[in-house]
Amino acid sequence: MKTANFYFNLPEGLIAQTPPETRGQSRLMTLDRATGARAHHTVSDLPALLDPRSLLVFNDSRVRKARVFAVSKETGARVEFLLIKAIDSHTWQVLVQRARRRHGSYVFASDTAADTREAEIIANGNSAEPRLLCFDKPIDEQWLDRYGHIPLPPYIKREDRVADSDRYQTVYARHIGSAAAPTAGLHFTTALLDALRERGIETAFVTLHVGLGTFLPVRSEYIEEHRMHKEAYSIEENTAQQISRARQEGRPLVAVGTTSLRVLESAWVSDTTSNRYGHLQAGEGETAIFIYPGYHFKAVDALFTNFHTPQSSLLMLVSAFAGRELILESYAEAVSNGYRFFSYGDAMLIR
Repeated sequence: MKTANFYFNLPEGLIAQTPPETRGQSRLMTLDRATGARAHHTVSDLPALLDPRSLLVFNDSRVRKARVFAVSKETGARVEFLLIKAIDSHTWQVLVQRARRRHGSYVFASDTAADTREAEIIANGNSAEPRLLCFDKPIDEQWLDRYGHIPLPPYIKREDRVADSDRYQTVYARHIGSAAAPTAGLHFTTALLDALRERGIETAFVTLHVGLGTFLPVRSEYIEEHRMHKEAYSIEENTAQQISRARQEGRPLVAVGTTSLRVLESAWVSDTTSNRYGHLQAGEGETAIFIYPGYHFKAVDALFTNFHTPQSSLLMLVSAFAGRELILESYAEAVSNGYRFFSYGDAMLIR
C-alpha cells in the first residue's frame, strides 16, 4: 500500500499553535466504526459518551525538557539539539537541527561554570536520523529541567513558553522519559478523571516513553517498507491484572492515545482459541510495532486520539482501526468544520 494513499489536504490555519484556553474544552468528534456515523461534542462530554463498564488506559510518561541549545566551537553558530535517549550519563542519542557538519564540538552555556557542558558528536546518522553526542560531564534530569526547553513539535511555529511546561504535560504524568507528549492525554483534567470514575468508568496507567519515531515521517513509497524505532514501555503487575480482567469480563478497553494502544497491542498475549481472551503481560520491554491497515487488533475496543499528520504512521494506525476511507472522510469533515489538528488540537473518539 502506498504512503501517498494517506495524504489529505490540511489548511495551515487549522494546525493548533497553542493549547485551548482551558484544558479539557476541546472539541470531540465521535466515529462509529460499524456504521460510519459521526457526531460532534466537546471533551467534557466524554463520561456520558462512554459505556460505564469501560476501562480507559492512559500513558503516564512525562516529557523531559529535552530541547537544548549550544554554540559550535568551530563556527560560533547556535545549534539546537533534541535529546532522544540516554545511552549512559555522558552520551545521548540526539537529533540536530540544520547541522551541516557531520562532526563538531559544542558548548552548552549555563548560569555557573559547574553547570557548563561541552560535547562532541561521536557518531552520525543522516539529517533525519539520530547522532550520538558525548558530554564532558554527566547530563541528568536536574540539569535538563534548569537549562532545557519543552520539545514542541516542529509544526508549532513558535518558541516554547513558560505555560508549555504545564500544558504540554498530562495532569497524571509520572515517569519522565518522553521526547514528546502523549498528546491525547492533554485533554484530561482532574475534574474529568473524577467524572469518569463517578460514572463507574475505571482507569489504568501504562508507560511508554515517546521517542524518535514520533519525529520521523514515513519516507518509503510503500508503507510496508517503513521501520519504526524502538520505544521503551512498562506495565505494572496490578495494572496488567486489571486490564486482563476487564477483557475477560467483556468490558470495553479504551486506549487513550496511540501510545497506550501500542503498549496494549505489543504486550497482549492471546490464547490459542480466540483473540477475545488472553492477557496483558506485565513487565518492561521495547516495542517497534507498526500498525497499518490489515492489522488485527487483539486488545483495544475504542481509541481516544488527536487528529494526526498526513502520511504519518499515526494516521496509518487510526486507518487500521477504523478503515482508511472512513478516516479520510472523517478528517475531511473535521477540516470543513474547522477542527484544530495535531498536538494542541481537538480530539476524536473511535469506537
